[in-house]
Parts: sequence; C-alpha cells; structure tokens
Amino acid sequence: MSYKDILSAAGLSASDLSGGTLTVQTPVDGSEIAQLAVHDVSTANAMIEKSHAAFLVWRSVPAPRRGEFVRLLGEELRRQKQALGALVTLECGKILQEGLGEVQEMIDICDFAVGLSRQLYGLTIASERPGHSMRETWHPMGVCGVITAFNFPVAPWCWNAALALVCGDPVIWKPSEKTPLTALAVQKICESVRAEFGEDAPEGLTQVLIGERDLGEALTAHKNVALISATGSVPMGRAVAADMSKRLGRTILELGGNNAMIVAPSADLEMALRAIVFSAVGTAGQRCTTLRRLIVHEDVYDALVPRLVTAYRGLPIGDPLEDGTLVGPLIDAQALAAMDAALETARGEGGTVHGGGQALRATHANAAYAHPAIVEMPEQSEIMHHETFAPILYVVRYRELDEAIALQNAVPQGLSSCIFSTDIRETEYFLSAAGSDCGIANVNIGPSGAEIGGAFGGEKDTGGGRESGSDAWKAYMRRQANTVNYSRELPLAQGIRFDI
Repeated sequence: MSYKDILSAAGLSASDLSGGTLTVQTPVDGSEIAQLAVHDVSTANAMIEKSHAAFLVWRSVPAPRRGEFVRLLGEELRRQKQALGALVTLECGKILQEGLGEVQEMIDICDFAVGLSRQLYGLTIASERPGHSMRETWHPMGVCGVITAFNFPVAPWCWNAALALVCGDPVIWKPSEKTPLTALAVQKICESVRAEFGEDAPEGLTQVLIGERDLGEALTAHKNVALISATGSVPMGRAVAADMSKRLGRTILELGGNNAMIVAPSADLEMALRAIVFSAVGTAGQRCTTLRRLIVHEDVYDALVPRLVTAYRGLPIGDPLEDGTLVGPLIDAQALAAMDAALETARGEGGTVHGGGQALRATHANAAYAHPAIVEMPEQSEIMHHETFAPILYVVRYRELDEAIALQNAVPQGLSSCIFSTDIRETEYFLSAAGSDCGIANVNIGPSGAEIGGAFGGEKDTGGGRESGSDAWKAYMRRQANTVNYSRELPLAQGIRFDI
C-alpha cells in the first residue's frame, strides 16, 4: 500500500495534508508526507472557551448516556483498526503489528470506560449525629487537556479521553508536532461519532490543537482547563507542573522511564530471553516502558548474555510496514545521534558494546534505522541513570537480591520493573515495600506491554500520574462530601454545644 493510500484510508484528504508550515516526515524513509496548518495561541484560547461551553452541557448528560458515546467510538475504532494502525506505523515508525496493537489499546479502554460509565461509585458513610446521613459523590470536573508524545501517538490520548468523556469532561488534544496526522484522523472519527450520537453531544466535545510548545503553554495557562495530562520528557513535565501549580490546576504526568529486569538464578532463561528482546527492541527502544537495564545474577550471566547477543544479530531491521520486520526506524536523525553519543559515553565508562550504529544506510539514507545495542557494563555507571530513547540495553551482574533491587531503584525514574525468578520468596520480596520502587512491578514478564485494566504510571521522575484502568477515573472528577440532616434537631459534630 502506498503512503497516499494509507493517508486516504485513514480519512485524510489532500486539503488536510497541505497548505501549512508544519512539515510532517515519515521516519520510514524520511520523506515528506504533509504540510499542515498550525494553530496560534488565540485560536487555542477560542478552542478552550468552546470546550468549556461544551462542558456546561456535557456534565448534565447522564453518565451511562455519556458511555454510549464512548461505545460508539470503540465500535468505529474497530472498523478502522487496520487503517489507523497503518497510519500509526507510517507516522511514528513502529512495526505494523505494534501499530495495530496501539489501536487495540484504544478499543480496549473504550470497552472499559463504557462499563465504568455505570460504576462512578461514591460512598455512604456512617454519621456520628442522629438523624443524619453522609455520602461521598463524584462530579464532572471540567476541560481536560491531553498532551501526547510521538512514540504512542494515539493510545495515551484514548486512555485519557475515554475516561474523561464518561466522567463528563470535554477533551482538547495537543499531539506531538512529530505525529499530528494520527490525531487529525482520530478527530475525524470523533466527529462522525458525534454526528451519529445526536444532539446530546455538544460541539467542541473533542478538539485537536496542531502546533508546538506555545499551544501547550496556552493550555496550562487557561483557567478553564481543569486538568492537563501530559506524556513526554521529564523537563516537559516539570514545566507543565510548574505552570499548572500557579493556578492550582491538576496534572497527570507520564514522564521518563529507565526500566530494569532482574534475572535470578532460578529464572526460566528461555522465557527471559524472549521477554528481554521484545521489551528492549520493540518500538525500536522508543517506549517509556522499554527495557533499558538488565541485572543478571552471576550464576546465569554466561548462559544468558551470549545467547542474547546472538539473538540481537539476527533481528530483522527494515520497513515497519512490511511483514517480518521486528525493528523499524528511530523517529529522526537526532534520536540516532543521541544513541551514538550514549554508546560512546558507555565505552568511556568501561562498557563493551555489541551492535549499535546506523543500519540500512545504503537503502534508507534519509531515515534513522539503527542496529540495537547490548552494552556489558562493569557496574551501573552514570550513563545508565539516563534514559536514551533508543534500543540500548545495558547489562550488569549481581550476587545478592538486595544488591539487584538497590541497583534497580538507584535511578531517578520509577516507571516499570520486573524480575524473572521461580523462587516465590524472591518474587514476593521484589513486590514488597522493600522491593521495586516503581509504579509497575512484574514477575516473569517484561516491563513493557501493560494492559489497560491496571492503572498505568510511575513514581519519582516519572511524575506520579496514573491513567487507564483501576480507579484512575477519579483524577478526572471532583470529589464532594455530602451531609444530610433529615431530623428535626441540629446536633453538632464532635459533641459541641452552641446554644443561642
């Protein structure tokens, strides 16, 4: 299928893709695929006002009815999964299987949110005063701004939007300027769903802002944006948090990851090998949950690491739209340069590098394909404390489990972690308060590939935010405590007497 066919199948016309100043290039071969018109700050402010007007209507629509909107969205995503998945691959470079998987995440969270629309439960609370009842309720909060990163251009939007919409909140989406086309395609889907849903869905319920940092700053500055959910770098998250704190706005931050796997002496090495390769090279190492540090017990190091190096040498690197490819391109030349610089630093810190360097130079000179790299390190050095968004896997040895956990937890980031072990004492200790300090801790699976049923997010420099499943919905609503006096008396709490 040609690039033009992929764009057309996703509902993007020639007029959508031309006439602007924002150049969109596909990482598949570096070619230009669009010139988009961008929004300015005044347009962003007008969109926010429109979204706030939509909130005043949408908050009063019953939650199960709001869930019907999300059900229709999920059904339309099912119908367009192949087309949208191919567009994800074209725009961000992940292999087609992963592009389709990302759209499936959108479908899954829609299914979750439809059920949630009938389960926005509060509490009933015992009152100490006779003739009184207490309860806790949840209400829509306001406009939700969503800022997404290039590596997952659609799924994190849906993690937020599906929940926000059933919770009564309109959504304004500011996608990465590197991957705006998928956002435009999804917005077209939302518009068709709104037309099918009927007049209960106000205009401005979902909107997309195309542009750069100034538009994100417009969202954080506006008093009518109640919540910003931002995915991206730690510096970006700190800037969002600082701006929102000035007006006491809420944030959900999904920032850097520097994820580790501990391979214990009792580990099933066949399972571990498969998990390591997928977790470390999937999305060409450009996941926030990518495996970046491998902490291997000295007793199994020599049985595992040479096999891992051999497996890396056989990985098929190529066009992510073609069957059989497992490693697609990095997003751009800057990412490849950052990978090269990190490997050079690792060598200077005593590392032995297997792999690395530009791939497919002869056939894809304008794209940033890279050979995934394994770096055997004598210790966890400074470079291992930094997240390089590329397929670099650092490997170190350990002797005792406490040592391995300390190594894992010693970095600033705290997103995802895992252990491969068949010793229940080790695995339970890893999951205990004395174990992993990450928001996600897995046993006998890798750190990537989280399901939507659990709340997604991490601690420390990862930002502390939670999206997707479990009770993450509460971040999109305001909590209200209610006390009702149904008696003919007015007793005061805490036994206070105030007679007049």
